[in-house]
Amino acid sequence: MNYTLNQLKIFLKIARVESITKAAEELHLTQPAVSIQLRNFQEQFDIPLTEVVGRKLYITDFGREIADVAEQILEGVSALDYKTHAHKGQLTGRLRLSVVSTGKYVMPYFLSDFIRMNPGVELSMDVTNRAQVIQSLEMNEVDFSLVSVLPDSLSLEHIRLLQNKLYLVTNAERKFAKKPYDNSIFEELPLIYREQGSATRQAMERFIQEHHLPVRKKMELTSNEAVKQAIIAGLGASVMPLIGIRSELTSGQLQIVPVKQFPIITHWHLVWLKGKRFSTAAQQYLDYLKAEKEEIIHRKFDWFEKF
Repeated sequence: MNYTLNQLKIFLKIARVESITKAAEELHLTQPAVSIQLRNFQEQFDIPLTEVVGRKLYITDFGREIADVAEQILEGVSALDYKTHAHKGQLTGRLRLSVVSTGKYVMPYFLSDFIRMNPGVELSMDVTNRAQVIQSLEMNEVDFSLVSVLPDSLSLEHIRLLQNKLYLVTNAERKFAKKPYDNSIFEELPLIYREQGSATRQAMERFIQEHHLPVRKKMELTSNEAVKQAIIAGLGASVMPLIGIRSELTSGQLQIVPVKQFPIITHWHLVWLKGKRFSTAAQQYLDYLKAEKEEIIHRKFDWFEKF
């Protein structure tokens, strides 16, 4: 046997989600890279680990046994790392977060210095849709979650991190006046919507209803990246968070249309279950964030705050 820890990690993820595509997304790898590692791992066994039936991937009984062993091995490796760091007097443990998709432009900046200062802390961050984020909170699977609209269904505590500014955005084909337009501009620009449950969509629809905007819904897409590409291609306009379009604004692929009463303002909140008993690593992170968040905003988001 000549398998690697990376192969064990990838196969364990595939076994949990029963999908190469989903495993690739959660591991932030390309699908071909995951497929290659699965094939290389399989070549070391004479018995199939997976099978495909009707284009769906299933884990065999033998594969599940291997996945159980892989989990034990990876937990043992983590334990070795924790003990090494603990022996040096360093903070150890696992910090678990779930983050809504647009939050990937925010959360890493509030984590990077803490993780660098505490190499014994293992970070697990799931970037997913809002419904999955709320579910992970409800099931107590994470320490913290990042959301831009606080859910009403759970009893939570939170700390406000950063403003979330939503603007009307189009591609660069049409030239717009610098003077803010009134609401009639929405009659000219068909809108691309995010999927149901998206916090961006909720904020946009609330604003539309409150101001009786004459909108034309063009299509519905399931990610911020998909909306960006559709706008760049000329398929319509959308209301988008500034935090996710900095590079496209800089390159001239997208432009903000000045509209009265914009931007729509919400806030990014780090949330956790009320009464949650934190691990030492989670408590230390929360204390760090409360002490350092203003400095982080000043250093990392100066461009955003001035926009």
